[in-house]
Amino acid sequence: MVHYTRVVAGDSTLRLDPDRLLPAEPGERAIARRLYETVRELPLVSPHGHVDPRLLLDDQPFPDPAALFVTPDHYVTRLLHADGVGLDALGVGQGRPSEPASRRAWRTVCERWELFRGTPVRYWLESELAEIFGVTTRPSARTADAIYDHVGKRLAQDAYRPRALFERFGIAVLATTDDPCSDLAAHAALRADPTWPGRVIPTFRPDRYLEPGAPGWRDAVAALAEAADTDTGDFPGYVRALEQRRRYFIAHGATSADHSHADVRTDPLAASEAARIYRAGLAGDATAAEAIAFRRHMLLEMARMSCEDGLVMTLHPGVRRHHHRPSFERFGADTGHDIPIGIEFTDALRPLLERFGTHPGFHLVLFTADETVWSRELAPLAGFYPSVYVGVPWWFLDAPDAIRRFRAAVTEIAGFSRTSGFVDDTRAFCSIPARHDMARRVDAGFLARLVSEHRLDEHEAAETAVDLVSGRPTTVFKL
Repeated sequence: MVHYTRVVAGDSTLRLDPDRLLPAEPGERAIARRLYETVRELPLVSPHGHVDPRLLLDDQPFPDPAALFVTPDHYVTRLLHADGVGLDALGVGQGRPSEPASRRAWRTVCERWELFRGTPVRYWLESELAEIFGVTTRPSARTADAIYDHVGKRLAQDAYRPRALFERFGIAVLATTDDPCSDLAAHAALRADPTWPGRVIPTFRPDRYLEPGAPGWRDAVAALAEAADTDTGDFPGYVRALEQRRRYFIAHGATSADHSHADVRTDPLAASEAARIYRAGLAGDATAAEAIAFRRHMLLEMARMSCEDGLVMTLHPGVRRHHHRPSFERFGADTGHDIPIGIEFTDALRPLLERFGTHPGFHLVLFTADETVWSRELAPLAGFYPSVYVGVPWWFLDAPDAIRRFRAAVTEIAGFSRTSGFVDDTRAFCSIPARHDMARRVDAGFLARLVSEHRLDEHEAAETAVDLVSGRPTTVFKL
């Protein structure tokens, strides 16, 4: 006999089903449950994210639920904006809002809770509310204030400060994203703190130093010269300054360099041509085409540096930044209006891979927001070049069905070992465990299907599940 759970209209109880995201077919679900249990409590490895290390250094209480769940998370704010809510009403770009303003922002989320149906945002938020803060009522206009007050009381407790949550989440390592000119003072202070046992490492992110056509590039190069104590008046000095800052990051624990441009072309320039365009850029005379050619050449230079200094090179291209210029001018970057574009990898990376694709120790992790390239380009590249790994779905694709499509598209060509392991890619600190849990459940389901089809033994599937959680990110990102 089949038993059904009766859902009452207007039921305000927040329930997390223990089998959420696991396969619906009973046999596969049973296997997936066992596989999930092997990884459910394993430490979290976060090799790519955007949490500010000062959060953990200062260890101050989170001010309120809106500052924790809403304002820093463009996954949340962009859907509300699409429904007609101004970003200013959500506290974006406003500094620290007043308590009444934060309460209004939280009410807005709860009043429009239906907007998040079927999205990973709802999965993450419900997991955070229920599992971290013990919330038992579903967000709605009626329950908004009660949830706000409940979470606010928890945030006032020492157990909900950032360091305590870091330990509670079981984070083994957390990578941040950092400007090459940063002195990494927060990282140094954390490492020197005898009361802090956690591991937080920087990531070298040089995008704005490689784009002569971008606003502020000349100022960035001047800052690079000062930070590296190197004359960047000519192209060789500029390259030396970048190399010096990479060494500085490595000395502070960095294991990877992260790059995001509109494309990943790596067409080489003659040394004399690169030097000429660099001089033109400093003078403000480089054309748009020359600036793009220089950036593409410098991406090739970044690969050369990675082969020499060992930093893992990660690429996540194909996003049109600041698509809505008025919002960018008012609220700044990373506020929900970056939109994916189509991307090509095979020919674009050929110059790089011909030079460095078989270099011992070089790791190149390729992410995309264009899933059409998973089986056509990325998996075949990773299936041949020992340096190449396919980055798991991120950003617009870090959702259950997209992750399932990713595994189906990539595994038959490149297997599991040529993928990166999950990356949470978030500024929203409390969403980290929910995001990783989602990936563990979805991968358990995918592996369960292979077991049920007699394509894997269950013990092999369990080994693979553990490897995806612990082994892949540790190995690929040299952690």
